[in-house]
Amino acid sequence: MGADTFSPDVNGAARFTERLAAGLVQRGHDVHVVAPNQAYRTAKPRTEVIEGEAMTLHRLPSVRWTPHDWLRFVWPWRAKHYARQVLDEVEPDVVHIQSHIVIGRGLARIAHERKIPVIATNHVMAENILDHTTMPKFVDDIVLKFAWADARRTLGLTRAVTTPTRRAADFLERTINIEGVIPVSCGIDRTQYTPVIAPREKNRMVFVGRLTAEKQVEVILKAMAKLDPALDATFDIVGGGDQRRSLEHLARELGIGDRVVFHGRTTDEQLRALLSRASLFVIASIAELQSIATMEAMASALPVVAADAVALPHLVHHGENGYLFEPGNIAELAARLTDVLTADPEEYARMQQASLDGVLVHDINRTLDTFEALYRDEPLPE
Repeated sequence: MGADTFSPDVNGAARFTERLAAGLVQRGHDVHVVAPNQAYRTAKPRTEVIEGEAMTLHRLPSVRWTPHDWLRFVWPWRAKHYARQVLDEVEPDVVHIQSHIVIGRGLARIAHERKIPVIATNHVMAENILDHTTMPKFVDDIVLKFAWADARRTLGLTRAVTTPTRRAADFLERTINIEGVIPVSCGIDRTQYTPVIAPREKNRMVFVGRLTAEKQVEVILKAMAKLDPALDATFDIVGGGDQRRSLEHLARELGIGDRVVFHGRTTDEQLRALLSRASLFVIASIAELQSIATMEAMASALPVVAADAVALPHLVHHGENGYLFEPGNIAELAARLTDVLTADPEEYARMQQASLDGVLVHDINRTLDTFEALYRDEPLPE
């Protein structure tokens, strides 16, 4: 597997790759992951325990992208060199790239030359990466054009291209003019979460994710400030990112700083505890290709209030397991939050159960079955 972001990074693409790799190890496969090192030095292949499973990591020398708080990347002109080294050593049956940017790009090209089948999963919207540049817009527009053109060339080398949802697949097909993109859920292990179907004693909202521009957490804070004070709602924010300091300042400025807790990065156990005690999950992001965090909330029996953007409507069905709102519409978001927080016990329990029912199709075993079939070039399971 080639991944431009992987543990210890905390984001959807990294978490998916970790869970997929660990699930394949559990099924008896020999999994090697190629990912950036946390320093610019060559690291010998080593065994690492990811999601409780031992696998081989090939950590490549990388440098940090300074406008970003954690992103590291391999020099693009070295990607093919490293790909040759890894493929010489591992001699894999199949290569599965998790992005078309640097590591995935290099692996795809060398594997294609050697007639090793390549599967690609796209987690990337090039527009999101440009949020972390310091270049003027006209330069960003040029970079965007070339980035998608390069994506088309790289993905054209593969046996199959997947992305987490049908909406994300449609987006990719339109953007780079390819056909046959297969939607495969990132999948979660529902047994790891503790759903509590019952009214909550306090009104607690929760968000989980990177604190970056496209997540639009400031929209949630502004909507929270419009809620009826009698609701006495609190807001737990889980995750780190370059926007944290400005969001903390905004919360104080809005007069809600004493009811907003920035937890930063947490352990899985802490995250699950926060989800289990929450009243609802809220996400204002405009760039989710699936949203593992939303699926985790659903597995915890939480109603969800989400922006009506990209793939979130694939998970949140308006009026069933929560509500959708127009992206950026603060007044509408405040109204939808109020709908959940003031729902009578029967209505609240109905939304909770709808979340649990809706996440059934995202079971990690269905995801593993599908990728095994793709690796073996067999018919896909229904």
